Amino acid sequence: MEGFSVELSNFGYESPKGLGIEWTEMNLSAFLTSAGINSAICVVLLLLYSILRKQPGNVNVYFGQRLARLRSGNHDPSLIDRFVPSASWILKAWKTSEEEILAIGGLDAVVFLRTLVFSIRIFSVAAIICTFLVLPLNYFGREMQHKHIPSESLDAWGPLFCVIRHILLCLCSSLLCKDVLVLFNNEYKSIAKMRLAHVTRSHSNPSNFTVLVRAIPRSSGESYSDLVTKFFSDYYSSSYLSHQMVYRSRTVQRLVSNAEKMYKMLKFCSTQQQYGSSFIRCGLCGGTANSFKIVSRQSKNVKRSDPDLREKECAAALVFFRTRYAAFVASQALQSSNPMLWVTDLAPEPHDLCWKNLCIPYKLLWIRRIASLLAFIVFMFFFLVPVSLVTGLASLDKLQNTFPFMRRILKRKFMNQLVTGYLPSVILILFLYIVPPLMMLFSAVEGYLSRSGRKRSACLKVLYFYIWNVFFANILVGSVITRLSTLSSPKDVPSLLAKVLPQKAFFFMTYVLTSGWASLACEVVQPFSLLCNLFRRFIFRKKDVLSFSAMSFPFHTEIPRVLLFGFLGFTFSILAPLILPFLLVYFCLAYLVYRNQFHVKFLSVISRKILNVYITRYQSGGLYWPIVHSATIFSLLLTQIIALGVFGIKKSPVASSFTIPLIICTLFFNMYCRQRFLPIFKNNVVQVLIEMDRQDEQGGKLEGIHEQLYSAYCQFPSTSPTLYTNVSLNEHENGADDKLQDLEGNKPGPDEASSSGSSPSKPDK
Repeated sequence: MEGFSVELSNFGYESPKGLGIEWTEMNLSAFLTSAGINSAICVVLLLLYSILRKQPGNVNVYFGQRLARLRSGNHDPSLIDRFVPSASWILKAWKTSEEEILAIGGLDAVVFLRTLVFSIRIFSVAAIICTFLVLPLNYFGREMQHKHIPSESLDAWGPLFCVIRHILLCLCSSLLCKDVLVLFNNEYKSIAKMRLAHVTRSHSNPSNFTVLVRAIPRSSGESYSDLVTKFFSDYYSSSYLSHQMVYRSRTVQRLVSNAEKMYKMLKFCSTQQQYGSSFIRCGLCGGTANSFKIVSRQSKNVKRSDPDLREKECAAALVFFRTRYAAFVASQALQSSNPMLWVTDLAPEPHDLCWKNLCIPYKLLWIRRIASLLAFIVFMFFFLVPVSLVTGLASLDKLQNTFPFMRRILKRKFMNQLVTGYLPSVILILFLYIVPPLMMLFSAVEGYLSRSGRKRSACLKVLYFYIWNVFFANILVGSVITRLSTLSSPKDVPSLLAKVLPQKAFFFMTYVLTSGWASLACEVVQPFSLLCNLFRRFIFRKKDVLSFSAMSFPFHTEIPRVLLFGFLGFTFSILAPLILPFLLVYFCLAYLVYRNQFHVKFLSVISRKILNVYITRYQSGGLYWPIVHSATIFSLLLTQIIALGVFGIKKSPVASSFTIPLIICTLFFNMYCRQRFLPIFKNNVVQVLIEMDRQDEQGGKLEGIHEQLYSAYCQFPSTSPTLYTNVSLNEHENGADDKLQDLEGNKPGPDEASSSGSSPSKPDK
């Protein structure tokens, strides 16, 4: 060939003599096959969603339980409009403001969407820099040959070209690091302000006045309740208000939960007038439909005797204080010379409190956490088996040697492309589906006090698992064994990563398409909920809406996935920048899809806002943002270490000297954020609490808040205003159901309470 000879197989990567991946025709065709399949799946599912969301029978799947109850009586769209795909949902999701999402989805939903916006901004800059600068450098910065130019002349200019190239690569790394740190600092400031505003807006939040006390010492002559009253009356006499003991009573809880479910069913049936004539009598009790009444909350409650209550008491209690500041001081102080007794923490919000974990002995929690950690480590290493299987499928030679009977099948071009390009990422994703539920189980074993804390713990475990098994294990399985002789010390790890990463770029680009694009389409379609709805309607013949409850957003699944893709974008930005456009498309599509899932509808019937798919039963107040911070800093540091390994392989001390200051700057920025912003997320601000107390005291609101404390934390759903509403089914039939009652937001769920409770004990004055 005339002119310079270039190898198209190395497009976008280092040369085989450098970092060693060959983008062969087989790999390119396999990647295009995977891209075509995933793109087709994504487009088909999005078009299918635009049709399914218009069907009246799917309203409770795509618009939540409460909205479905209202829409059941509304006029359905025309038959033609119901089966014509449209992009109206994208426009509606785009028009939804951040204030509306904050008001309904809470600060956690805003933090999640801000993470997507931050990723879009960063990888937009990275895609421009790396695609138009790093990619040409990787392509043209290789050994060149020409027929009419002597090789000695090219060798004379080679070192100069190499130095210029490495300086430009350092410049790209510096620009990327600078943009990440500046944008992240601005985002951290904004989220911290929103966190403080979240605290100041919750004036009547009972958790600010409540302290959870555990590990109450035993006493032969006194009950736990008497000990709590005596202790806090002695040491917090001016600020102690009252307390509520925690009880064990699972049987009673199950009965009350069943009664509450029956109440919902009767209420819905009466609304839809499914009871028929009021003269038809029940076959069990002989009563008519009009005779079913909901017990008034003011009715005389059935209470057990005091000896029974004392036997059911746990070594835990909820202690109420007169001011927020007093509760905060009591929660932070060490109450006893023995740190294992009288352990205090700020109580979670009532809907966030996990009642069944309060009765776990405090001295057993560390054993549970060690057991959970060991189980997590064992499962991580056990998962190397499917990872090795996926790695073998990605290599055609290894696959044919392992399974000789597949040689005839793999001779077909399409099957070859399908097995090596699309199948490995699909198999890995199918195995990864079991990870989030299992991590949630491990976190539940640890005995967290709040559901949000348990979900954050599961989020961290899933993130660690993804980074290790999807990234490191996939890269190092086989590579460490083949290069074990060259890996003599930890300083060789950057060079090893720099050599191995380009070889796995093809697999991770396919993984982004399969786990990113296709999973977003599945998220918006909700296939599992859709199948459950179809079975409920056509197999079990259930027409009621209330039997299908709405879900809370799976932060422990989606946040690790977004952070993993950001991690891949950082680490491959210099070595394989072709992955960045696919990641950028994923983040943009994810932003639209999740805004739709958090989308707000304004209902003129009741003039309130309702979520499309997910409901917010509890929230952590933006505590997922420190997880985003740690993952981003780790990704940036690993990218700089890999760049250091690349320059080490190329024996370029000038470029390495430019990279080391970037690592130092990143570490200093991490320390700055931990000192400047992280304490706001860990503790409440005393200045804010005292100002809130003064405002409520001057406005005369403290007494009203104190009265609400007595009924806020209810282990028994029977004491919640949801179940004990003074309204009969006959009133609902006459139109009282026009006012939508929140069945989710004013009580702990059936599984949130595990024992009975009594009214808070008031100290004798």
